[in-house]
Amino acid sequence: MKYILTCSSCFLGGRYWVVAVCILYGNISKAQFNDSTHYYTKFTTTGIINKTKDNQSFVMNNGFSFNVSKKKVSLNSSAGYIYGRQNGKLTNNDFTTGLNLDLLKNTHKLYYWGLVNLTSSYSLKINHQVQAGGGVGYSFLNRQKAELVVSDGLLFEASSVKTDSETNDTYQTVRNSLRIRHRWLINDVVSWDGTHFWQPSLERIDDYIIKSSTSVSIRLRKWLSITSALTYNKFSRTNRENLLVSFGLTAETYF
Repeated sequence: MKYILTCSSCFLGGRYWVVAVCILYGNISKAQFNDSTHYYTKFTTTGIINKTKDNQSFVMNNGFSFNVSKKKVSLNSSAGYIYGRQNGKLTNNDFTTGLNLDLLKNTHKLYYWGLVNLTSSYSLKINHQVQAGGGVGYSFLNRQKAELVVSDGLLFEASSVKTDSETNDTYQTVRNSLRIRHRWLINDVVSWDGTHFWQPSLERIDDYIIKSSTSVSIRLRKWLSITSALTYNKFSRTNRENLLVSFGLTAETYF
């Protein structure tokens, strides 16, 4: 089994952390959706350059999201891109984008969702993957400072993947998609977020996808945070997985 480990860390040295602590409480204000605020954007960037006498590598990881939240409808869009090389060889060229719609999530514990995702991943050997489907979710907690949501549904998937260096496997399948989403905001300064997916195929027991993303952010300003994130992906059909540990900056705004 091939295993890929990629790590990216921000360029914040010791003196920058001192500055961060000094300004941490200087300009922090509450930010969330309310009756007059319905839009949210976020951009996250991390990266590392590592060069020694015998080796050189770099990884950059960028993510963008735009969300609209109304009383009965929420629309969430996102895009992410990871690019990396080691000793002149490509290690990551991974792109993903998605759009999902939530109905009644802000007014009922039981709600309905639909989504469409597009993925292309060099590290996971996915030429292209399209997923679309829907289901139901249940909000155990849905507050400004705490969220715990579990959802489940069916996804139709059409994909082309590389099973080896010369063979492309083009297929269609239906997957069950179980998602756990959690968020915890502490004193409007520290936030802990996570989204985790388990997506087994209904046609093959050995065909499954695991996607997990967890982050901890410390707010420096109303719009700026230091973020540490752990992302793990496993795609059993190509027997590939990757792990990304990142430290970087997040810029966000509500309007």
